[in-house]
Parts: sequence; structure tokens; C-alpha cells
Amino acid sequence: MKHILNRLINHEQLTKSEARTILANISEGKFNQSQIAAFLTVYMMRNVSLEELEGFRDALLDLCLAVDFSDYNTIDLCGTGGDGKNTFNISTLASFVTAGADVKVTKHGNYGVSSVSGSSNVMEALGIKFSNEKDFLKRSLDEAGICVLHAPLFHPAMKNVAPIRKELGVKTFFNMLGPMVNPAFPKNQLVGVFDLELARMYGYLYQKSEKNYAVMHAMDGYDEISLTGPVKVISKASENILTAEDFGVTQIEESEIFGGETVKDSAEIFLNILNGKGTNAQNNVVCANAGMAISIVENCTIKHGFEKAKESLQSGKALNSLRKLQQISV
Repeated sequence: MKHILNRLINHEQLTKSEARTILANISEGKFNQSQIAAFLTVYMMRNVSLEELEGFRDALLDLCLAVDFSDYNTIDLCGTGGDGKNTFNISTLASFVTAGADVKVTKHGNYGVSSVSGSSNVMEALGIKFSNEKDFLKRSLDEAGICVLHAPLFHPAMKNVAPIRKELGVKTFFNMLGPMVNPAFPKNQLVGVFDLELARMYGYLYQKSEKNYAVMHAMDGYDEISLTGPVKVISKASENILTAEDFGVTQIEESEIFGGETVKDSAEIFLNILNGKGTNAQNNVVCANAGMAISIVENCTIKHGFEKAKESLQSGKALNSLRKLQQISV
């Protein structure tokens, strides 16, 4: 590791193969915590290269406990996090709205590192069981339309890194990897990323895959459709800039999608929205992200996807997906 760190400090980049090998070695416990922390710190001070990102991704996919849902046409709605915006759990809520619209969701998530409440924090607070047993996950998908894939259960390779990430408490390149290493290998993917350069890298890597996808970055910094301003969307077919008007709604203020100070606050906001007590701004943001996901899977217009998402939320179907998942988790 000393040799690698010296190279990185001298602004050299790793090849795809080197990046893949180093992450495999980290997973096998070949480096101590100080070395791993130093390695992560390098990438807080300079951007990860495309080859490095691809190598890190390949290593995690090689080492993950894969679950085969190839019989299903699923989507994952997942942001990188690390945007520092402290919104409520928009992509997780949008996942339940998407499931309520009869689109199957394999939701990959983890505890928050640089945010108050990550996807897994709010799911745990709402009584959702985390499991890597295929029968349980299949039942969740069949009955609730969604299964929750808690990253640490599928990526044992990361057990040496998790405590260091928690202690550092800031975004690392692992934030960049999260959406790309879903162990169910969904055929469709909606990804939000925290900067435009990363959006382009994601777009390039996904372009080489079989996936249907959309990579999003809000121009004011959010890793999702925030409706606070324009959002850049990169998909297999095109690159677009979308605004609130494209969804038939008005632009909102940043303060309207704040996520609260604690996991308890996040869970309360989550339930309020699913129970039909959300504000117009909260509902529209959730339905915009769910609508985008629906449009990817069903190959429909974004506006039509948005309308289907609104129906899922307003009819209680999204809430029903959560309730079923809670029942299965008991």
C-alpha cells in the first residue's frame, strides 16, 4: 500500500486492473485501518478517474453476494448521496411510489454516512427487516412490489471499510459506487449523482451495459430531481435538461424538501407523505423521481410516468407497498 499511496500522492492514476486488485485486497484485510483511511482520503482531494471507478466497481461486483432476479424487470432508484443537502429520503419514498404503480423495485441502500438519515436508517426505523435470503426477498418483491437490499449484507468485502467511513463522516468514492453495485443486477436504473462530471462518467459506464438507465444531476447540486431548478438527465438515447414545467408543476424552494434533524424526523416525514399528508412540494418531488423511474421501465413519457406516480401516491397504493413490506418483516 505504501507504494500505491506514494504514486497517488504524486498525482498518478491507477489502471482499472490495479484499482480492482486494491479493493479486493482491502476486502481480504491485507491493509490496516490507517492505510485504508489514507487511501480514501486521496480521493477526497482529487477526482477518481474513469478507469479507477470502473475497477472499483468491478471488484465489488465480483465479491458481492448476488441475488438472481433476472425473471423480473426491476429498477433501482438510488442516489450517490454526498450532496450535503439533507433532504428527506426522496429516492426511497419514490421507490415505494414506483412499486405502488406496479413497477418492481430492487432498492439498494445503506446507512447514511455524510447525511442524517440514509435509506437503511429510515427503513430500519419503520420496521423493515434486512435480509439476504432470496426467498424472503422474492416474497417481498411478489407481495409488496419492492425488496430492500441493505448493502452490508451483500457486500461482505466492505466490512473493513464501513467503520472507517463512519468515523470519517464525509463522502468518499464509495458514495460513487453504491448505485452501480446493486447485487440484484436490475435491468433498469435511475441514478442521482452529486456532480456533473460524475454524471458523465456514469453515463459512459452505463452506455457500455445492457441496462435501461437515466443518470441525473440537479444543476444546483442535488443528487436527484429536486424541482428547485434544472436537472441534467443522461440516458441511453439522449441528454436533456428538465425543469419543473416538464412535469407540469411549479419550481419549489430548497427549504420545502428539508429532511429534519434526526432519523425519527425522517421517518415521520416518510409516513406523512405516504399517508397523504405531505405538502404539494414534497409530493411533487417524490412523484417526479418515481415518474422518471416509471418512464424508464415502461418506455412512456415523463409526464405520463408522473401521472402514474401521483395516482400511486394519492390512491394509497404506495402506502400499501410499505405496509405489506412491514407485515412480511415481522
